[in-house]
Order: sequence, then structure tokens, then C-alpha cells
Amino acid sequence: MSIRIGILGYGNLGRGVECAVKHNPDMELVAVFTRRNPEDVKILTETAKVYHADQAVSMKDEIDVLILCGGSATDLPVQTPEFAQHFNVVDSFDTHARIPEHFAAVDEAAKKGNKTAMISVGWDPGMFSLNRLYANAILPGGKDYTFWGKGVSQGHSDAVRRIEGVLDARQYTIPVESALEAVRNGENPELTTRQKHTREVFVVAEDGADKARIENEIKTMPNYFDEYDTTVHFITAEEMAANHAGLPHGGFVIRTGSTGWEDEHKHVVEYSLKLDSNPEFTSSVIAAYARAAYRMSREGQTGCKTVFDVAPAYLSLETSEELRAHML
Repeated sequence: MSIRIGILGYGNLGRGVECAVKHNPDMELVAVFTRRNPEDVKILTETAKVYHADQAVSMKDEIDVLILCGGSATDLPVQTPEFAQHFNVVDSFDTHARIPEHFAAVDEAAKKGNKTAMISVGWDPGMFSLNRLYANAILPGGKDYTFWGKGVSQGHSDAVRRIEGVLDARQYTIPVESALEAVRNGENPELTTRQKHTREVFVVAEDGADKARIENEIKTMPNYFDEYDTTVHFITAEEMAANHAGLPHGGFVIRTGSTGWEDEHKHVVEYSLKLDSNPEFTSSVIAAYARAAYRMSREGQTGCKTVFDVAPAYLSLETSEELRAHML
């Protein structure tokens, strides 16, 4: 029997989830729910239908896992607790500092509805989180480093687009190579925010816009650019479409540590990702954890879960016997 999937929200992430479901033979997309006019939303799956978000709860018996594809700033803090009362859910909430409070709200709702809820699924938080945990457990006396990029930051790009006079923008986060190499060499450097990453911004400005003002507003924007060395390029809309249409990303999680009675042996553990499409890779991680949520729910495991709570075997299409034979 296929795992019946519903998608709430049909932006970049929602479209990525639809593609991921296609490539998982134990899943089928049943419905896409949107806050827009359903007639205006065209999906790729011929066997699924588009409904208004207000209709979702009425279809709870037809969906095994509802995947929430809204934003972390305003959508998921409301939507995940709301829908976790009625569905097994998975979200990609990625505001690291607010994960504990989000977990608490979703846990209460999921337990109330006797459902399984999986939050903060993706690559960071998500796959990077797992690799930080594994390396910390193995090398308890060590140091963690996380580098992001080179890749498009969708949140930072959106922040630039909100500046007066900006028509379009892409912001790339770029690791500082000297800092990355120092970490890989086991030097255990103390690095400031500015020393770890730079930011590069490509801007399409309105005709006649004050480019000097726009550049200054970008470079001095609190919480986004003021702590980084930032380079701003002004380009045409044609150049933007030709050279910056994709959403690549990636990064590195590195743990340095030592073993031996006198800590005489040094070790470096590194996990890296190089992604052509940030939302599509995130969607593929989400699909695997939707399988886990379904299986855990069938076992009676309720409440909120994170990637830390999921045994790897729950993610795989293969049986435990097959995993032991081919992957162990």
C-alpha cells in the first residue's frame, strides 16, 4: 500500500516535494493544498488534485502524511501545530534559535491528536545536524565548524529585494577558503562571523535608482550583511535570468578532535554537500522522513520528533534484512 502524501504550499519546496514523491515508489501524491485560487495552480501529477488550504482538514482520512512547505518566519509556527492535531506532518522549520519553542508547540498538538510530527527536516537543520551529533558523540573533546555555500540564500535575497529601487536580487554565501583550510588542517582556529563567510549580491535596479544608496543599505543591513564583507554587483535583468536563475547551495560540517591518553592523535571529520537545487534536495530529505513519520505513526509513536529521534532504517525503502545484506 502506498503512503498517501498531501502537500500544503506549492512554491519551490512544494514543487520539489512533488518531484521527490514521484521518485519514491512507495508513495503517491493525493492532494496539493494552496492559499491561492486552486484553479490557478497547475501541478505535474495527473492523478492528484489541487484544493484550497481550508479544505485540508476535511480530507484528513485520505492522507497519511501532510508535508508543510511554508516559510519558517510566519507560516510554520502557526501551521505545524494547527495541522499536527489532524495529520502526521513533516516540516522544514529552519530558524535554529526557535526550534525548542516550535518543538514544544508541535509536540503538544501532535499528542493531543495522537499523531506523529517531524520538524526541522532538511539539510541544515537536518542532515548537518545528524553529522554534528555523530561527530560529537565520537570525538567528545573537539570543536565544531559549519560553513555554508557557495550558494543562494533565499532569505537574504528576499531581504535585498525589499529595498526601495531593487527589482530583483540574488545573494550568495561563500566560505572563506583560508578559514576552511585552517579547519581542515586541524588548526582549531577561533573564527568570527566575518572570518568564516563572505557575501556576494547581484542586483537589478530600477532605472534611475540611487545605486550608491542601495549598496550602502545592503552592506549595513543588521542581521543580514553588517557583520560580513559584502560585494555588490549591479547587473541587467537579462544577466540575472541567464546567470542566476538556479538555487544552488551546499556546505560543510567539520568536527576536529583527538584521541589517545594524552590526546596525541588528531582527527578531522567532514561532511559536505554540493547541491544544484537547494529546495529539491531539501524536498528529497523531507520525503524520506515522511516515510519515517508514517512508519513511526503505525507503531504508535506520537508527539513531535526531529531527525535525532529517527533510526536510519525508518528512512529506507529497503527492509532491515536487505540493509544488513547490502549496506552494513
